[in-house]
Amino acid sequence: MSVGDMTDHPVALRLHRADNVLVALRSVPAGTRLPGGVVAAQAIPAGHKIALCDIALGKPILKYGQMIGMAIAPIPAGGHVHVQNLGMGEHKQDHAFGAAAHRLPDAEGRAEFLGYHRPSGRVGTRNYLGILTSVNCAGSVARFIAEAAQRADLLADFPNVDGIVPIVHGSGCGMSGRGEGYDTLFRTLAGYGQNANFGAILMVGLGCEVMQIPDLIDRRALKDSARFRYMMIQHEGGTAATVDKGLAVLRDLAAEANSARRAPAPARHLVLGMQCGGSDGYSGITANPALGVASDLLVRHGGTSILSETSEIYGAEHLLTRRAVDAATGRKLIDLIDWWEDYTARNFGEMDNNPSPGNKRGGLTTILEKSLGAVAKGGSAPLSGVYKFAEPITTPGFVFMDSPGYDPCSVTGQIASGANLIAFTTGRGSVSGYQPVPSIKIASNSDLWRRMHTDMDVNCGDILEGVSLEAKGHEIFELMLQTASGQPTKSEAQGFGAVEFVPWQIGAVM
Repeated sequence: MSVGDMTDHPVALRLHRADNVLVALRSVPAGTRLPGGVVAAQAIPAGHKIALCDIALGKPILKYGQMIGMAIAPIPAGGHVHVQNLGMGEHKQDHAFGAAAHRLPDAEGRAEFLGYHRPSGRVGTRNYLGILTSVNCAGSVARFIAEAAQRADLLADFPNVDGIVPIVHGSGCGMSGRGEGYDTLFRTLAGYGQNANFGAILMVGLGCEVMQIPDLIDRRALKDSARFRYMMIQHEGGTAATVDKGLAVLRDLAAEANSARRAPAPARHLVLGMQCGGSDGYSGITANPALGVASDLLVRHGGTSILSETSEIYGAEHLLTRRAVDAATGRKLIDLIDWWEDYTARNFGEMDNNPSPGNKRGGLTTILEKSLGAVAKGGSAPLSGVYKFAEPITTPGFVFMDSPGYDPCSVTGQIASGANLIAFTTGRGSVSGYQPVPSIKIASNSDLWRRMHTDMDVNCGDILEGVSLEAKGHEIFELMLQTASGQPTKSEAQGFGAVEFVPWQIGAVM
C-alpha cells in the first residue's frame, strides 16, 4: 500500500512488498489484528516497527525494501522490532555508479520569486547586514557593534534592510594555519562573506589571529568596498574605538544594502539546503519524501537542492551513487564515506553512534534505517555534484555537500556553499533558525503539528490521512517560493538564527 493512497486509515503500514516489518501509524495495543494477518504480541508505540512474520536470529530485517539491520535475537510475528532485537550487521551494497541516473523532465510553466539581485549574479531571499568575525576574540566586539546599532535605531532610516546579524564563533586561532581544519573554516567564512542573503558585510578581526582577514580578502575576492568592509580591533585602538568606527561603517553599508529592491527571479536562482533533525519513525514516510518531491520540482525548474549530513546517509549511500551522473561523481561520495569511517575510528567513535536517544524514542533503531529515510529528501533527480563542506556550489541540480549530522553545523556549511533557503524536516520537534537564511520547518506527524504549531510551517502528518506525497510536495514548493519572496517563516517570526552559526572544527586546538 502506498502512503497517500490510504483511505481506511490502517493501524500499521507495510512500506514495500519486500518488507518483513510494519510501521505502527498510531499506538497499537497488544492483541490488535494487523495487516498481513498478524496480531500484535505486545503494545507497540506509534512510529515503531512490528514483525510481519517470525524472524530468525541473524536474518536481515527489511524496511523500504532495503536492509536496516539483522535480528540479534529471534523475533516472533507481531513482536516489537527495536534496539532489543535489531542490530547493524553486514551492510555492504553494490554502488552501481550511475545505474539509475535519469534526467527529470523540464518543469511545465515558469516558477518565480521576488528576490534581491546581487552584482555577482546571485539572488538573495533576504537582505541582511552581516557582522562577520574572523576569530572568537572578535565575537564580543561584533555583538557590541550590533547592540550599538540597535540602541541608535540605525535601521529606522533603512527600511529595506531585514536586520543586522553578528556572525560569531569559537575558532579562528589556536589552530594550524594549514590543513583540513584551516581550509574548512576558511571556506566557511569566505562563503558567508559572499552569501546572496547579505546586502553588505562588515568583517571584524582582532589582528593577530591565525585566520587573517587579508588572506580571506585576497583569495576569495571580497573586495567590493561598497558592500564589504573590514576592521581589526588592534589596529583601531581597542574595543571602544572599534565599536564607534564600526557603527559609522555599518551606517554606510546599510545605505548600500537599502538600495536593493525585490524583483522577479526565476526559481533556478534558489539554492535549497535540505535538513532533517529530531527525526522519528514517520520522517522517512511523510516529511522527507514530500520534501523530495519539492526538491525534484526545484531541480526541474533549473534550481539547486543540497543534501548533506554524511554520517546520516551512511548505509544508504548506494541509493545516491546509483543516481550519480557519472562514476567520478559517485566515487567522490564513496570517498567521503571512507573518510568518515576513518575519522570516527581515530576519534574512538562509530558510524552507528546515530540514531540519537530521541530518534530511538520515535521508532528509529539503526543508522541504516535513519539514513534510508533521510535520503528520501533528495527525491529522484540525478546526483549532479559532490562537494566539500562550505565549498562553493557551481553545479545546478541535486547535489551533496559533506557535513556532520549535527544540524547547526550542517546548515552552516550549506549557507557557506550558497544556500539562500533551508527546508528542515522534523518528527520530534526542532526550534532553530539560521540567519541570514530563512528555514521552513516541516512536521512529519500531526501530533507534533498540534503540539508545536507555533514552530512548524508545514504539516506532513496528513499524508497518513490520505493526502498524496505529490500534493504535499507541491505545497512545500509553493511555500518555498513565498518564503523566498519575503514571507517570514515561524522561526524568523520568533527571532531565531542569532546563535546557530557553527563552523565544523576539524583538527587539534592548540
